[in-house]
Amino acid sequence: MSLLSVIVPCFNEEESVTDFYTELMKNQPYFQEKKLDLEILFIDDGSKDNTVGKIKELKQKDDRVRMISFSRNFGKEAAMYSGLENAKGDYVVIMDVDLQDPPALLPDMYAYIQEGYDSVATRRVTRKGEPPIRSFFARCFYRLMKRISKTEIMDGARDYRMMSRQMVDAILQMQEYNRFTKGIYGWVGFQTKWLEYENVERAKGETKWNFWKLLVYSVEGITAFSTAPLMFASFMGVLFCILAFALIVFTIIRKVVFGDPVSGWPSLVCIISLVSGVQLFCLGILGQYLSKTYMEVKRRPIYLIKEEI
Repeated sequence: MSLLSVIVPCFNEEESVTDFYTELMKNQPYFQEKKLDLEILFIDDGSKDNTVGKIKELKQKDDRVRMISFSRNFGKEAAMYSGLENAKGDYVVIMDVDLQDPPALLPDMYAYIQEGYDSVATRRVTRKGEPPIRSFFARCFYRLMKRISKTEIMDGARDYRMMSRQMVDAILQMQEYNRFTKGIYGWVGFQTKWLEYENVERAKGETKWNFWKLLVYSVEGITAFSTAPLMFASFMGVLFCILAFALIVFTIIRKVVFGDPVSGWPSLVCIISLVSGVQLFCLGILGQYLSKTYMEVKRRPIYLIKEEI
């Protein structure tokens, strides 16, 4: 029998763990028909509630359940990497525990894998239930990434994806500390089938992703898979050098030919403020890339395990 590893990152999800397991087990007849064995690998990302206790209860009922619990919250990217690193399956799927990734899609995903695809990915075609401003900025992010990055990142793409062992091994070769898995999927390539579905709201609990966290995550993605911001900073520097030279020539000609003195301080203050703001903005771009380099050269572990069952 082939083995399917289901990786389930969790952070303060005690309300959802049991419901997720129940929904997943509805596919058990299909798995048996296809002679597909199952392992369920919960990755506890330093939860503060009773998530670990709920997973242990499932373990007592089903020996196929495994758990890795982190020493603290390392983030979903670290949880997904840990799952991929510890999964034993011939096929691996990553799913959210909040049921926004419908387990009912698993038979279709496995069928496409059997047709020869290396991975089957999912994307939402609607964002029903999301705040409008969050949806707006999400679409802007995907449009921007398409323009500035050579890596394919689909609008509405989820982390919900089934992969062959070959693709998983390829992803594990990318051991960078600053991870953006949506970009890594596209970078490693392989033949991917996209499944579209309408947005599903959380079954229970509240999302852990607020606007600020999503903004930081988008910056991580841009700096991880594009050097366009650095090019933009360079162009801004060249543009302002040309502009400054033109203003110097204009001021000299105006004084020599017309005898007109230089204008007063308000215009000077505006120019200094504008140039200073652009300089600080460009330094911020450089700082983002420098900070990523700083974290990479430290070679800290991506995660630390507190408990494993």
